[in-house]
Amino acid sequence: MSDVKTIMLVGVGGQGTLLASRLLGYVLEKQGYDIKISEVHGMSQRGGSVVTYIKYGEKVFSPIIDKGTADYIVSFELCETARWLPFLKKGGKIISNTQQIDPMPVITGAMKYPENIAEKIKNMNIDITALNALDLAAKSGSSKAVNVVLLGVLAKFIGIDKKMFIEALEHLVKPQFLEINKQAFELGFN
Repeated sequence: MSDVKTIMLVGVGGQGTLLASRLLGYVLEKQGYDIKISEVHGMSQRGGSVVTYIKYGEKVFSPIIDKGTADYIVSFELCETARWLPFLKKGGKIISNTQQIDPMPVITGAMKYPENIAEKIKNMNIDITALNALDLAAKSGSSKAVNVVLLGVLAKFIGIDKKMFIEALEHLVKPQFLEINKQAFELGFN
């Protein structure tokens, strides 16, 4: 089972984790991998935590990713990076947007948003690439393209030709949003 790779996409409702998982699933399937995807929506309509498990390899039996076994965690929001950190395997990689979306306890004043999350993770000797994907998405023409910016970053690390991701965008994204998403992908990839 060592040929099986695992990716978690984590964020909050409305950030596009589901489209990102569809794009990634399309790319992996076109590469001939057996794939299992499981989406957990939680309170996604109210900005709650959303996680998608993606496993791919020669033969995959279950989509579930246990603690300490994720090869990659792609996080759309900093607090979600911290929440799902225990799932990263030793030697795994985190790609995190630096955007902060206040969860309900912060909004109500019951808690404060944790400070310096990315720096604290780096100080734990964990491989993390933290970037302002929201700004890059805005440069592409839509702040909603954070998901595709992050896929662009992930594409550099998983060893699949970026042309496959462009094909996935052409296949799954509505024509009126295609050029924005292609640009968002390139900004993340570069």
